Amino acid sequence: MKSFEATTTIAASPERIWAILTDAANFPTWEPGVTRIDGTIAPGEKITVYTKISPDRAFPVTVSEFVPGKKMVWSSGMPLGLFKGARTFTLTLQGNGTVEVHTREVFDGLLLPIIGRTIPDLSESFQNFAAALKKAAEAK
Repeated sequence: MKSFEATTTIAASPERIWAILTDAANFPTWEPGVTRIDGTIAPGEKITVYTKISPDRAFPVTVSEFVPGKKMVWSSGMPLGLFKGARTFTLTLQGNGTVEVHTREVFDGLLLPIIGRTIPDLSESFQNFAAALKKAAEAK
């Protein structure tokens, strides 16, 4: 298994953060690593994510879990579980009115030893995502 993650605390409502996370058309206006998302971010929908880190490659994913204001999972993979990836966004309301947002991507499967070598270190990208989401959600 190979994974990357980031956590941030945001002074905004879960509804505001959720609205930002599910607005595919506006993702590139605040997320520095994404150039565009095609499709609708909704339960069971297929979306395609385009990134700056791999500009000549599209990443098709399915919104496989969708609990408004709480949790969302974008997943993809090869047949028979040979290789799979899942990015999970979890929002947890804190006692002081803030929201902890945790984002984690896990790669797994029989071909991970081979494909995993081609996956760059996404640690900085995840930290940038968390900071950008915080800035967008807290903007007035």
